[in-house]
Amino acid sequence: MRTDDFWQLIDQARAGGGGEAEAVAARAVALLAERTPQDIVGYAHHQQRVLAASYRVDLWGAAYLINGGASDDGFEYFRGWLMTQGRAVFAAAVADPDSLAGLPRVRSAALSGEEFECEDMLAAPWDAYRKATASELPTPRDAVPVPDLNDFWDFDDEAEARRRLPKLAALFVEPPEE
Repeated sequence: MRTDDFWQLIDQARAGGGGEAEAVAARAVALLAERTPQDIVGYAHHQQRVLAASYRVDLWGAAYLINGGASDDGFEYFRGWLMTQGRAVFAAAVADPDSLAGLPRVRSAALSGEEFECEDMLAAPWDAYRKATASELPTPRDAVPVPDLNDFWDFDDEAEARRRLPKLAALFVEPPEE
């Protein structure tokens, strides 16, 4: 599976999903399960590459601000949600996590407290493979290296959040009044 095919499948899953992350994940599983086992393995490999590329301190800081905290698992699930938003949003967020402040749903979360996570999207290739073959997805031969996170900053430091992620900090450090 090529990278374009990976994102096209996610776009197909997004169509008709009403924007709900869990619905997108369920549709992705259904669409993947219709593919060959080799395609599902290819999708899993691309997903690992996408997750490795997004394993960035600044994006973790954005997830922390938006969700009111983000553990290791919480950051994984946030990136699962981010995948359900499609390639353009995902790429923009990896390049500039502060761009997430432009998403209407993120903006409204400053008032509602909605959190963005989708563990189901991370499990999509495993669930699809099991559904298609009645067996477990083979362990990837080549693990995708995860970048080293040496530049951690105190996500609770409001001044640092304002400096690094000014648009998100404007929404979540001092949320707007209703």
